[in-house]
Amino acid sequence: MRIPCTLMGQTRCHAAMTRIVNLWLLCLLLIALPFAAMAQDDADDGQALLEALDVRSFQDKAEAIEAIIQSEDERANDWLQALLDGDLQRHKDDGRFVIITDNVGREWPARDALTGEDVGEISRRELSRIDINNALRSQLRSALSMVELYTGERDERLDAAEGLIGDVDDELADSLESRLDDEADADVRNRLNQALAVYRLEQGEMDAVETLSGSLNSDVRIALSRAAEGEGAVADAARAALVDIEQKLKVNRGLETLYFGLSMGSVLVLAAIGLAITFGVMGVINMAHGELIMLGAYSTWMMQQLLPGHPGLAVLLSIPVGFLVSALVGVIIERSVIQHLKGRPLETLLATFGVSLILQQLVRTVVSPLNRTVTTPEWMSGSVAINDALSLTLNRLYIMAFAVLVFVGLILIMRRTRLGLEVRAVTQNRAMARSMGIRATRVDILTFALGSGVAGLAGVALAQLTNVGPNLGQSYIIDSFMVVVFGGVGNLWGTLVAGLSLGVINQILEPWAGAVLAKILVLVFIILFIQKRPRGLFPQKGRAAEG
Repeated sequence: MRIPCTLMGQTRCHAAMTRIVNLWLLCLLLIALPFAAMAQDDADDGQALLEALDVRSFQDKAEAIEAIIQSEDERANDWLQALLDGDLQRHKDDGRFVIITDNVGREWPARDALTGEDVGEISRRELSRIDINNALRSQLRSALSMVELYTGERDERLDAAEGLIGDVDDELADSLESRLDDEADADVRNRLNQALAVYRLEQGEMDAVETLSGSLNSDVRIALSRAAEGEGAVADAARAALVDIEQKLKVNRGLETLYFGLSMGSVLVLAAIGLAITFGVMGVINMAHGELIMLGAYSTWMMQQLLPGHPGLAVLLSIPVGFLVSALVGVIIERSVIQHLKGRPLETLLATFGVSLILQQLVRTVVSPLNRTVTTPEWMSGSVAINDALSLTLNRLYIMAFAVLVFVGLILIMRRTRLGLEVRAVTQNRAMARSMGIRATRVDILTFALGSGVAGLAGVALAQLTNVGPNLGQSYIIDSFMVVVFGGVGNLWGTLVAGLSLGVINQILEPWAGAVLAKILVLVFIILFIQKRPRGLFPQKGRAAEG
């Protein structure tokens, strides 16, 4: 609103402006009053709920806890958790309820239980704790689950429902019945049904056994085992349900063994596939291949030292860095040692073994003889739950996917690039390839660099499964040679099949034979297999292979 002002009417203009400002302030006050009243009501309701806890009678406290649950107040979970932990206390002077955030020392930092605001440090002598007994602690644990069932997100409600299995009593059963009708998520409803069924099984109801039949939840199995110890129709039904569950558990254990075997096999594939390339093309027994794997693992650790606080980014950057570091060291080994020993496999074996010792000592001197730990990124931590008896760890899942990507990349290089064509030509017949104008020496350098770089990638993956140390590569060099020989020298598909097969076989044998005996049995199996098929599963093709 525009008010014209003249020199003669300044006083009148000033009064008009004052009235407009007052009018606006009045409007803002009228708008703010309802919100202030609502905030006051919320504070009063919360104060009343907490006041009911500050009594001597434990029975009255139990009723107060139940009232907090029924209030569906968004602060209820915080209050109940603080009460369970002994952190919900009351100021003796002004009667305020506070939640202690750190109870070390004489002055305790706290926050207001109603508003959540920080109230600074309070002397512990000025506070009075609200005491609870064991019965109330049990009630609080169930109550926290109930609060999450009403106010939590889907995953929180699922965890809360699972936590109630085996802890349902008469009073809680009625609350669960009403909550079951309001729950929309099928998985949460299934958990609530199981929690109620366990309670009903304890009451001797036959229908509960049918509901629990087939469940792989450990608390359900415990409840069925207790019921099976008795006599009568319910006990017979519980024993039959346990037999069915045990069969499902065996299947899931088998799937878990297969998963761990494939993940272990993926590591073997990554460790051996670079060796398969260099061994197949150059016929070199490179005993320093394990140290190239070790350098890739140290590259991952070094990247995390350069990027503290960013383990995920460090792992991603360590993939090209680990490849380049190991590839560069591989070229140095090839140019300084291997090129002078071509056609002399025994001397090559001894020389590369000496190189492996030099690399190990170099790492001990430059870095440390102690093992180093690589931090696993958050997105690689945890597991994917398939069911109650089977979960897949994410780090192994990522390593399996990484091994597939590396394998596909190598296949594309070998099938779609000129380098791959020349490598295949040299592998099949080196003399004929030279006569066709292929520079075999250049192919040897690039092939050795490629195989060494892939070994570095294997080290990047291994850093997520084990500690990084100077002896890391020694644990995989023998297994790598077994994979190469078993699969067929120089054949990528043979390396893939052999690596995965040996990983699964090892995982099956280890539980009952032990790690050392399992490796011995695998070695005996490979020796017997080579007696029948000297060239492995997928033998080389070409005149050189025949010779």
